Order: sequence, then structure tokens, then C-alpha cells
Amino acid sequence: MKITREQIDHVARLARLELTDAEKEMFTGQMDAILAYVDKLNELDTGGIIPTSHAVPVENVFREDVATESLGTDRALLNAPDRSESFFRVPKVIE
Repeated sequence: MKITREQIDHVARLARLELTDAEKEMFTGQMDAILAYVDKLNELDTGGIIPTSHAVPVENVFREDVATESLGTDRALLNAPDRSESFFRVPKVIE
């Protein structure tokens, strides 16, 4: 599949990009190479291959979800550099 300069212009307009003529030429070549590679991959016979989401077996590594006592305000704020009552105090970042 050959990509055209008009298609590059269309995609650039959709992405609201201003491209120079040199960039358009470069992207036309790059996109054409990508599409040629995809066409080459489409030639492979994948009929006997089972679709998978992972190439290797994956196990659940999470612990069991068990309710426990909470940390508590005093322990949570123990190493806070600055606190106000039961809250973390942070510098103002929005004027």
C-alpha cells in the first residue's frame, strides 16, 4: 500500500500539525515503509496459531484482599515534613 502526500496532509490537519515540505516527504517515506512491513506481515499464515494476550504464562501476584486495621492519622503523619491538625500541609502551587 502506497501512502500519498495528500494522506499525510490529511493526517497532519487532523492532528493540527504544521509540517514543512521536508517533513512531509520524510513522513511519507516512513509511513510507506511501515505500511509495507505490515503488508509483509499479512502474508504470514496464522491460521493454526491460538490468539493469546501474553507470550508467556502470567500468574496473579497480588495478595488476598483482607480487611485490616487502618494506619491511623498519627502514624500516617509521623514523618510528614509539615502538618496542620490531621492533614499534610503542602506549599501553595496555584495562584
